[in-house]
Amino acid sequence: MRVRDWHLRAALVIALLVIGFAPASLQDQGAFAVRDVMIPMRDGVRLHAKIFTPKDQAAPLPFVIKRTPYGINGAASNFVTYFQALADEGYIFVFQDIRGKYGSEGTFVMQRPARAPGDTAALDEGTDTYDTIEWLLKNVPRNNGRAGMLGISYDGWTTIMGALEPHPALKAISPQASPADMWLGDDFHHNGAFRLSYGFEYAAMMESGKDVQQFAFDHYDTFDWYLALGSLANVNARHLHGKIPTWNDFVAHPDYDDFWKRQTMIPHIRDVKVPTLSVAGWWDQEDFYGPIRIYDALERHDASRRNFLVVGPWRHGGWGGDAGDRLGPIPFDSSTGKYFRDRIQAPWFAHFLKDKGPLDLPEALTFEAGTNRWQRWDAWPPRSNTTEQRAYFSADRTLSFTPPADAAAFDQYVSDPAFPVPYRHRPIQPTYFPGGSKWATWLVEDQRFVGGRADVLTWTTPPLDTNVTIAGEVVAHLFAATTGTDADWVVKLIDVYPEQYPRNWDLAGYQLMVSNEVFRGRYRRSFEKPEPIAPNEVVEYPFSLHTQNYTFLKGHRVMVQVQSTWFPIIDRNPQTFVPNIFEAKPADFRPATHRIYRSAPHPSHVVLPVVVRPPS
Repeated sequence: MRVRDWHLRAALVIALLVIGFAPASLQDQGAFAVRDVMIPMRDGVRLHAKIFTPKDQAAPLPFVIKRTPYGINGAASNFVTYFQALADEGYIFVFQDIRGKYGSEGTFVMQRPARAPGDTAALDEGTDTYDTIEWLLKNVPRNNGRAGMLGISYDGWTTIMGALEPHPALKAISPQASPADMWLGDDFHHNGAFRLSYGFEYAAMMESGKDVQQFAFDHYDTFDWYLALGSLANVNARHLHGKIPTWNDFVAHPDYDDFWKRQTMIPHIRDVKVPTLSVAGWWDQEDFYGPIRIYDALERHDASRRNFLVVGPWRHGGWGGDAGDRLGPIPFDSSTGKYFRDRIQAPWFAHFLKDKGPLDLPEALTFEAGTNRWQRWDAWPPRSNTTEQRAYFSADRTLSFTPPADAAAFDQYVSDPAFPVPYRHRPIQPTYFPGGSKWATWLVEDQRFVGGRADVLTWTTPPLDTNVTIAGEVVAHLFAATTGTDADWVVKLIDVYPEQYPRNWDLAGYQLMVSNEVFRGRYRRSFEKPEPIAPNEVVEYPFSLHTQNYTFLKGHRVMVQVQSTWFPIIDRNPQTFVPNIFEAKPADFRPATHRIYRSAPHPSHVVLPVVVRPPS
């Protein structure tokens, strides 16, 4: 395959993974007149855009805008599924290459920070959005003076950025799977733990040229490649050679410093300027933290009820083109993706851009897997209907809703950075491998593949005698000690299917991960100032496993797993405290014994928000 063909195919793979539609040619549809334009920004830089105007337009129409770093030459494929219901409704569609990518001029900056309040001289994605809308209103005939924005992932981020200082014509937005904070919980870090394989591969892909370029691995199973890499110091020494700005930022800013704080838009959200529909997927392998965080930030200012949330049983962007009737082997009994596109997304924009209604949408609409039904809520997390129940780690690897009585009980394991636990089934292909990758569905993989490892601890309830439904935030409280001076803690909440499961024998005994998260121990007191852990000292680590709406069915069991490596999605903690793990030496990587306490004074547990009565 020629290099250029590889790059084009890689860009297509990204689009398919994010949006999920089959490629198609707009010219084959013949429904639109297409214009390629270069739209001038206030600093003179011109951004490339394609404008799709319906050929049968009979009245002035609103704009629907998507701004992307992934290239717009395949924009017509949006109409196959993601925009199909919107196209049937009738809009003028605008697709734009953001600054510095593909056909647009200027310099690309990964997650360009929002400009400071009052700084009218600075540029950001918001100013480029404003200038784009202003130009469209003046240069595209027969528009109705209104615009909406939407997009998934990076395109979702450009959407919310466009609403921080919105153009008056921007009347509705839907940021979908948008990152909100790249250090606390989205693509590049989770609670300070670096997302190695994704961060490395994405940065190299986005910053090796104006297009997207896959890093050329010489191993099909990247688990072996990353393990052979050794210390992260070898990334620049052997491969990137200082040429990828985002990787250099990783190295220069290992902690939650001003660099990362400037990049998040959350402090810039001071009111709900534009009606907003945030969209997330329970099994989003890239950005679940972001859309929930954006919804929460907007909700603090939503006196007029213009802030809404939809969460479905989806992978990253799965609602954009998948039928949504299953994820991997897990069935959901209906086409949830099509339901979202036809019954939620299309009516949302028609309501705000065309005054169609009424809008039949609750404050929060969530899909409850297990029972496989949509639930309507007046707030998220629910303000009522739930009670906190604690699932305690107990003797004989049981999970109990009764607090432990032992004075000094614990379970322990040896965590060895030289033999890390894979985060998914091997082989682990490159994230956006054109030949196919299981990246999109790894969060629903059967967790039995790690069950025999001595460095993975498991606690499980007996079979449930009734359904247990959770709705809200799941929180882990680990009481742990280590013989090292740093450690990672990975906690997974798992639904264990019955061993006899005639409804679907492929799921007999299946271990489905419902919620999960990692926490880097050095940040237990402060994300800004890491500290070593005192060896053998029992420390409590409370951290969120995120929100979830899920039913553990009668006969199933609830499981919690704890481990300390999750490789290579999470880099290896040396387990010896060093100021900057990106500069760790080989001798810093040492085995350590970790103890997870399950005693009366140190009761490790997971807090479950259990529904006590059906939602209204």
